Amino acid sequence: MSDVAAISQLVSKYTALRREIKKVIVGQDEVVEQVLLAIFSGGHALLIGVPGLAKTLLVNTVAEALGLQFKRIQFTPDLMPSDILGSEILDHNREFKFIKGPIFANIVLADEINRTPPKTQAALLEAMQERSVTVAGHNYKLDLPYFVLATQNPIEQEGTYPLPEAQLDRFMFAINLEYPSFAEEVEVVKMTTAGEIQKVSPLFTSEEIIGFQQLIRRIPVADNVVEYAVGLVGKTRPDSASAPDIVRDYIDWGAGPRASQNLILAAKTNAALHGKFSPDIEDVQKTAISILRHRMIKNYKAEAEGLTIEKIIQSLF
Repeated sequence: MSDVAAISQLVSKYTALRREIKKVIVGQDEVVEQVLLAIFSGGHALLIGVPGLAKTLLVNTVAEALGLQFKRIQFTPDLMPSDILGSEILDHNREFKFIKGPIFANIVLADEINRTPPKTQAALLEAMQERSVTVAGHNYKLDLPYFVLATQNPIEQEGTYPLPEAQLDRFMFAINLEYPSFAEEVEVVKMTTAGEIQKVSPLFTSEEIIGFQQLIRRIPVADNVVEYAVGLVGKTRPDSASAPDIVRDYIDWGAGPRASQNLILAAKTNAALHGKFSPDIEDVQKTAISILRHRMIKNYKAEAEGLTIEKIIQSLF
């Protein structure tokens, strides 16, 4: 099949996938779109929102609709790295046998990831970057496709451990979830208090998803689009010559080169999912806020003046 025909097939299957997810998830269109962008780009996503916004249901529904194996890890202060990765035990023959932990799945939901200490958070780093796990000196490859979709609660600061910058940078997207509109909430209440439960049909195979990820990487990008993305990331760094005053005044730390890579990859995916054969600057801008928001650190002046990261990023366009 030619790449042109493959993109047409991707658009058609993506439209059906969105329809399937809508059977269970009311509203949250932007959030669903960004989660799927991360998945088809081969990246991980961090979902940030207050309790009760169906973050877990959303991840579970996406996994079902994609036909992927799903595991959920509830992060708590007493969670140990071995609870995630797995551990070696002595079997009845007095030989060590490795019992795989819940990280061995296609989609792993790291629920309330900032509830556990840094030692346990770090257990995810190798899996997220290398798609492999090392336990007791043995390296185990994870099945592809592989995604970590993590959630964190922005309001409960008691008993939380902020994610280190190195780990935040591993997430392609940081996606903010908002409260539903009045009409959406009415629909949610009607749907969840009735007896009928909607079933989601799997529409993809693992091989198809990997094939579409490879297709997206083959999409050509014009030099001016790459230069725009790299220039945009450069403007987020306060010590850069291209940084505008708003960044110099309000940002302590800007985004690294991984942000530039992610911007181009997400722009390619956004273009492909909408039937375009090459991304443009609008595709970069559409994905920029979710890719940059967790990679920029505001200073106290920005906090005091109530200036949001999103507003600063939009000023860079």
